[in-house]
Amino acid sequence: MAVTAKQVKELREKTGAGMMDCKKALEETDGDIDKAMDVLREKGLSKATKKADRIAAEGLVRVAFNDDHSQAAIVEVNSETDFVAKNPEFVEFVEKLADLALQAESEDLDAFNAMKFDESETVAEAVVSKTAKIGEKLSLRRIKKFSTPGVVYTGYLHNGGLIGVIVGIQTEASADEIATVGKDVAMQVASMSPKFVKEEEVDQAWLESEKEIAKQQLINEGKPEKLFDKIIPGKIKAELREVCLVDQKFVKNGDLSVSQYVDEEAKKIGKDMAVVEMARYEVGEGIEKRQENFADEVAKQIGNK
Repeated sequence: MAVTAKQVKELREKTGAGMMDCKKALEETDGDIDKAMDVLREKGLSKATKKADRIAAEGLVRVAFNDDHSQAAIVEVNSETDFVAKNPEFVEFVEKLADLALQAESEDLDAFNAMKFDESETVAEAVVSKTAKIGEKLSLRRIKKFSTPGVVYTGYLHNGGLIGVIVGIQTEASADEIATVGKDVAMQVASMSPKFVKEEEVDQAWLESEKEIAKQQLINEGKPEKLFDKIIPGKIKAELREVCLVDQKFVKNGDLSVSQYVDEEAKKIGKDMAVVEMARYEVGEGIEKRQENFADEVAKQIGNK
């Protein structure tokens, strides 16, 4: 298929690779952006893979907890503009949805939309009503609820709610006792975007994909195939330290991993702590937002007239 300039521009912005390299990668993958990103990684040409998902929608993330923090919920609600996202009425609306998510029986969005928002409306109806009142399309995108026995939950909102994080710590300590540790770990999640809590939870499809990428990198580097079995495990181990939360270097102290930091703090209060759950919502991640060119739009309207 013919590769368009728009596709080349998008891939270049996502990876930082050169224009011709992006064009060749897209031609090689029939215009598939995600596959083209993998091709560039294999060739060592991608410079910004960790920033691949451009944030392309406005809105807010909010978190909520019950009194003893044994339950937690996180929601994302999208709006068309950041102006509306800062509207106090919109903020209050999203906060109420987060509180309602604590009462949800499951994370099923359809079931949540059918819940009562108040005496007169369901959640879905309330979203429609709020859209009409604010004058801009609103969308309840996703929710997640946590309530694992023996786990205490903490959270963190970054930049007014553009990123929201919930962290679950298995412990006999109270929410107050783990408040500082929980916030530190949640801030780690916000800044470093881990994919998994620990290595045992790594998705096998992701793991196989990373092995294949590592293999192609070695082929492109001209390494002998007989060395692959020795080199690839080391590459994968290094990647796992980047994507598994407990193995990441602790942002506030690079001499420690996150798990080592948590262990040190657990000793101080005399109660074991282990990070076992997390959620990280970033407003608009993975959503493509329509980009308007004002001059083109004016010209189009003049032409229509």
